[in-house]
Amino acid sequence: MTDLLTHEEYRAVAAALDLPQNAWIDGAYRPAISGKTFETVNPATGAVIGTVAACDAADVDLAVAKAREAFEDGRWSRLHPGARKDVLVRLAKLLEQNARELAVMESLDSGKTIFDCETVDIPETIHVIKWHGELIDKIYDQVSPASNDHIAMILREPVGVVGLVLPWNFPLLMLAWKIGPALAAGCSVVVKPAAETSLTALRLAELAAEAGLPRGVLNIVTGGGAVGEAVGRHPDVDMVSFTGSTVTGRKFLHYSADSNLKEIVLELGGKNPCIVLDDAEDLDAVAAHVVNGAFWNMGQNCSAASRLIVQHGVKDRLLAKVAEHAREWVVGDPLDPQVRVGALISSAHFAKVSGYLKAAAKEKIHLGGKIVAEGFIEPTVVEAARTSTLAVEEIFGPILTVIAVASFEEAIAVANDTDYGLAASIFTANGKRALRGARMLRAGTVTVNSFGEGDITTPFGGYKQSGFGGRDNSIHAHDQYTQLKTIWLDLTDTADTAID
Repeated sequence: MTDLLTHEEYRAVAAALDLPQNAWIDGAYRPAISGKTFETVNPATGAVIGTVAACDAADVDLAVAKAREAFEDGRWSRLHPGARKDVLVRLAKLLEQNARELAVMESLDSGKTIFDCETVDIPETIHVIKWHGELIDKIYDQVSPASNDHIAMILREPVGVVGLVLPWNFPLLMLAWKIGPALAAGCSVVVKPAAETSLTALRLAELAAEAGLPRGVLNIVTGGGAVGEAVGRHPDVDMVSFTGSTVTGRKFLHYSADSNLKEIVLELGGKNPCIVLDDAEDLDAVAAHVVNGAFWNMGQNCSAASRLIVQHGVKDRLLAKVAEHAREWVVGDPLDPQVRVGALISSAHFAKVSGYLKAAAKEKIHLGGKIVAEGFIEPTVVEAARTSTLAVEEIFGPILTVIAVASFEEAIAVANDTDYGLAASIFTANGKRALRGARMLRAGTVTVNSFGEGDITTPFGGYKQSGFGGRDNSIHAHDQYTQLKTIWLDLTDTADTAID
């Protein structure tokens, strides 16, 4: 684990930061063509911490043109895979050397706790970039089982210019999830970070240039939703990968249909079930997983275990354990390393989650239920019916909804009774029941006797309205940034031999 500083030491690091302000296009910082800027705010204090270039469609046009130029001249796309690997490995080393700066910047910009930034987000970002870099020269093309008169080669080629549209809940880590495989494949990329959290993406681009990434290959265009739409509709963008809400994800499918039918990959929302059966062992450990799943990153996590589906026989004992663990999740200043629950991302999102807290007040609250301060909500556990708003809608805040069930069969039915299908977990001591449940749950990732998302080696994405078109992480993530080409060689002596 990273050696953490004291609260005051983190404050000193924050005060000394030189925060980026401009977009990054063609290997350099650039103001928006319009000259406009917008303020970026620390969610924990409401204080303006800087201004950022407010780009628009003109800036997207420039970034895409530079990305296309870089792709077509082959400065990156036709570079030897080993050379691309060296650049990404150097980038990982530079990220490691600047890890503390990035962690504090991420905390200031997003309201995330410094504890999570230091121990999860930044180390995982480094690992993802390095892992995809090391993978580049280990992915082989194929030769199909053709006849003796033919050779059929199946090649992967980079898809071209890629648009990457990021969420605000894991700004740097989601950037790594996308640029890792995209750059490894040889694509040029245009990144649109969330307007709320642009800073670490800009700093990473600067470090990537230092690592040797050619100009034009990585571009960061900052701004609001108009920038994302411009990327989605751009006729010279070949593919878009988006992580965010299901509502916005649908728009990218329309943008593609209305423009050049670019490929679209969507990683969207979730209302993820955590099933605890009567025979679950070590309820203290189970409760720790439940609390982590529900309240990590203030519940602002698409794979958050936001529905606890528990059998009646174990419910009271489990909820008592959950309350014990949840009380250890201190709410406060995100730069305090003792704090586990920081600020929600914005005043608008705080108002939205507060509305769900009012709905919870009409149900049976087992823990919490209070606003600590503007932007801060304490971990809350509320028991409600399976059809309640709390049990159906994605809250994206520190509110865990408990649903009591009578049987394994009912638990699975309730778990699958949702429009989403991103993640799920099941706790039981019965191995067969665990595997049956994992098979029956309609979710892209199912964990058994734990909460988690797998790791970099396992694909991450969802069923139903939680995903579309591909997966993040693992070798499978490279599929969406490449396209397959068949090269058919006729070895017969007769030039006019027919080819089927």
